[in-house]
Amino acid sequence: MTKYQLLLAIPLFLIFSCKKDNSGDEGNPPDSAALYFPPVSGTEWQTTSAASLKWNQPAIDQLYTYLDAKSTKAFIVLKDGKIVLEKYFGTFTQSSDWYWASAGKTMTALLTGIAQEEGLLRLSDKTSKYLGTGWTSLTTAEEDLITIRHQLTMTTGLDDGVADSDCTTPDCLKRKADAGTRWAYHNAPYTLMDKVIEAATGKTFQTYFQQKIRDRIGMKGIWLKSGYNNVYGSDARSMARFGLLLLNKGKWGETEILKDQEFFNAQINSSQQLNPSYGYLTWLNGKTKYMLPTLQVVFNGALAPNAPSDMFCALGKNDQKIYVVPSQKLVVIRMGESAGNVQLAVSSFDNELWGKLKPVIGY
Repeated sequence: MTKYQLLLAIPLFLIFSCKKDNSGDEGNPPDSAALYFPPVSGTEWQTTSAASLKWNQPAIDQLYTYLDAKSTKAFIVLKDGKIVLEKYFGTFTQSSDWYWASAGKTMTALLTGIAQEEGLLRLSDKTSKYLGTGWTSLTTAEEDLITIRHQLTMTTGLDDGVADSDCTTPDCLKRKADAGTRWAYHNAPYTLMDKVIEAATGKTFQTYFQQKIRDRIGMKGIWLKSGYNNVYGSDARSMARFGLLLLNKGKWGETEILKDQEFFNAQINSSQQLNPSYGYLTWLNGKTKYMLPTLQVVFNGALAPNAPSDMFCALGKNDQKIYVVPSQKLVVIRMGESAGNVQLAVSSFDNELWGKLKPVIGY
């Protein structure tokens, strides 16, 4: 198989897929001067030993055993931007590529913020301004209620219970409720953000992403079409680079990838009250309640009680994870097969993993 054939061969059911507490240091990014950023080119990346941080070595050994048993392929922990833990399992290596699944959604949200900053679109714009009237099977009046903000917050009101919730053709996009009145983890309206961005920028989604994010922070990887879906694939360190960009609120060192801090803060805070554990295509820990994909049920408590309450995350199906913890200046990356529960985004693995990480770090 070529480098990305693995991604194209993944069945659709594998493709899909955390947050800011309202207390503490909200709105205060880590001090950029205290964070390390690896060079944009090359493979150099400074490390910090777990021993120097007084992390628990026996707990690290237990963590690796757990990760191996949970079908993990790559695991990275950054502290202050430097690599503390980096472990690959089986035949997977530092240069191996894997799919992000819906963890890539968070990149699309950030890219949307960049396009808005450049004056190419507004979150308040009707989606039909970019996709044309009739992109759904709704009446014009119903369709005109749907905005880009609704796409970013999973509140389009379109029916996620259709035969194929990935389908982006008008006959698959049916009304369930008015936009803004119902939260549902629906992949199709998200996927159409690609077309919105293309129409707004006049560039392909791939090109705009590479120019505005990937190449500016030294990431590798590409977006690949799989059925209706557009899925990102890269090595684990590229995923860690994006996590570090999120930790520093859209800045790569002193380079502003996203200048609009109002947008960034909105992305990593509750975007609506139907599911306060969801920002702009980003999952949020530390809230009082949450909802899950495919269910119209509200659960009490935080997504991952074992994790720091200020954690926010990019989560993909089969447990592709980017965890960002501003209070600890941590980025945690996990790639691999499903850890045991085939779910679209949040899984029991999130809380289990942080139960193993807690004694390592000692927060």
